Amino acid sequence: MTNGILSTLSQITRRRLVFAGAVALAMILIGTIGFSYFENLSLLDSLYVAAQTVTTVGYGDLTPVTHGGRIFSIVLMLTGVGTVLYALTVLAQAVLQSEIVEAFDIRRKTKEMDKLKDHYIVCGSGRVGRRIIRNLKRQNLPYVIIEKDERRLVDFEHDGSLFLVGDATSEENLITAGVKRARGLASCLADDAGNVYVVLTARGLNPGLHIVARAVEEQAEPTLIRAGASRVVAPTIIGSQSMARALLKPAIADFMDSIVAETLDLVFEEIAIDAASPYAGEQLKDTNLISELSLIVVAVRKKDGEFAFHPNGDTLIEEGDLLIVIGKAESVHDLVAK
Repeated sequence: MTNGILSTLSQITRRRLVFAGAVALAMILIGTIGFSYFENLSLLDSLYVAAQTVTTVGYGDLTPVTHGGRIFSIVLMLTGVGTVLYALTVLAQAVLQSEIVEAFDIRRKTKEMDKLKDHYIVCGSGRVGRRIIRNLKRQNLPYVIIEKDERRLVDFEHDGSLFLVGDATSEENLITAGVKRARGLASCLADDAGNVYVVLTARGLNPGLHIVARAVEEQAEPTLIRAGASRVVAPTIIGSQSMARALLKPAIADFMDSIVAETLDLVFEEIAIDAASPYAGEQLKDTNLISELSLIVVAVRKKDGEFAFHPNGDTLIEEGDLLIVIGKAESVHDLVAK
């Protein structure tokens, strides 16, 4: 509701500014034509005298000398000066109101961020960051964007996204974004030094945070890992691997691209097994994962981090395991909802 009120106020202010500016220009135009007619001045001199009159400057170097010109000057003074003063008043009000609106908007967003928990923070909204934001939005997951370039945030101003205009390497900005309560953070800055600093700061503020960092250069990966990144992604490496797969194994590349693009209605999902899970203590063949949900269990990650790829039906599912499955989106949704 507050956002709607602020938007309405901005629209009203814009209309008043346009109206006041148009009226002021109209008065100067009328003055220019009038002085040209009554005083037989050139258009430039007429414009000069009209501007002096409505702004009350009055240099005195060019003054009306005819009776018609002086009567016209009186009328223009009485109407034009008031119009210009009105335009200046509207301009001052617009500046003040814009500051108030901005302050209210910042305060509203800060309050909303304070309420967030188990959300995601995206540092940088460039090409990589935008794709992450698009995925978070598609899954209706809460997120906060930190971006210092205001021009990149224009697209997010009216879609409900929460964002901070500032440096993602700032500890204060990370705290405002709720890094201590967040579930995950993606550092997508355009330079490795900035990503290392974000990872170091975020890890210090939240030791349990899942952090994915972008490596602009391949050699930055070990540094980011040492700084505290849970995972490091190098777009150049992934891109080259994808191109090689498309070149050498096009059928596999088409299948993987179809999953990513969701054109096959197939999705990957990870299912954490806790003590309350109906699958804890069961063998894979005794669950409904395959028989009812038609899901393929690609792998099981055990507590110690070891992966069991393509587990057979005798595999025992234990508390603390993480199941990686692939299947129809509806079946995966039903599984996650349980």
